[in-house]
Amino acid sequence: MIAAIGSSLVSVGTFGLMTAISYSSSGLVNWWIMFEFVGGGVVGGTVGAWLAARLSKQQRTLHYVFSGVVMLVASYMLIINAKALDW
Repeated sequence: MIAAIGSSLVSVGTFGLMTAISYSSSGLVNWWIMFEFVGGGVVGGTVGAWLAARLSKQQRTLHYVFSGVVMLVASYMLIINAKALDW
């Protein structure tokens, strides 16, 4: 589970960096927003790594925390998209 979380963080960071480079070369990047996202990623990655290391001996708890975060993000995305579609 820890390897999956670490791999996910590396993948998201790499894709984000490549996308940012592509858009910035086209002049389409708002740098203040980019710094906010990067800062949030660093803080979230640090907290996530700390939490994963702390819960590594409690695999069941780690699975519940990870699934809870995934469900919260999915719910948020559904609500935001439903509002955009005027549902």
